[in-house]
Amino acid sequence: MVTSNTNNTILKISKLAILLVLFASVCNVAMSDSTAKPLDQHATTGSDPTAPAVHIVYTERPQNEEPEAYHIRTLTSVLGSEEAAKEALLYSYKSAASGFSAKLTPEQVEQISKLPGVLQVVPSRTYQLHGPNNLQ
Repeated sequence: MVTSNTNNTILKISKLAILLVLFASVCNVAMSDSTAKPLDQHATTGSDPTAPAVHIVYTERPQNEEPEAYHIRTLTSVLGSEEAAKEALLYSYKSAASGFSAKLTPEQVEQISKLPGVLQVVPSRTYQLHGPNNLQ
């Protein structure tokens, strides 16, 4: 005789197995696409290498200051005004990472990279992991 506890255990194991199969399938598709291309048009500078592009600026977690205020203050020191900083700021990251995304020229990236509290500046990229060519 099968008890309800046994049925619940079998159901949980079945759900876990399905999730593992789905995860493996997604990983396989992602790894098989060696020609992934950036989709974020704002991140690439195209033909003008001096044009602003979206960058992610990773910072130390601010102490005794709201993250967005810290991010605006950091940008202001490079862009020259709080208004320009607010215009360039696209998003403030506050939970999993500390930092922000902003449109910056290559010169501004170089300047902000040297500021205290800035850990890393990287171009923002969005990749397509699967597409029409991979669905065959």
